[in-house]
Amino acid sequence: MKVKDVAEFFLTKQSMTNKKIQKLCYYAQAWFYALYNRKLFDEKIEAWVHGPVCPILYKEYAEFGYKEVPKSDKKIVMQEIEKDILNQVWEIYGKLDGDELEILTHREKPWIEARNGIDYRKPSNNEILPQNMGKYYKEKYGV
Repeated sequence: MKVKDVAEFFLTKQSMTNKKIQKLCYYAQAWFYALYNRKLFDEKIEAWVHGPVCPILYKEYAEFGYKEVPKSDKKIVMQEIEKDILNQVWEIYGKLDGDELEILTHREKPWIEARNGIDYRKPSNNEILPQNMGKYYKEKYGV
């Protein structure tokens, strides 16, 4: 599965900002790794100023700026376990906006550790490793 497919899945639920898409994809990757000990998608996620961001996905929706990316009617082909995780991520995090999700990720260990002491206002391309995401959520929620 590609990160673009994950984003498209969430966009079938509603229109949303690039920031919200980024955070939902981050949580999808994190929870999939926590539960199945493998990546949902291969594209990397970095610890940017405004939280976790997949650079490839960011470029995909950059033209929208702070405006919402339109809702999609694209049908995404995926396995049941993938669909299950994405639906659960949507149920838990979908009601939050991009700014609320940013605040949430800034309080969590994977983003903080990937920043490695870099001031939160300074740019960073440090990767948030899926293994670190999985470990954190397993420990935090006893998965």
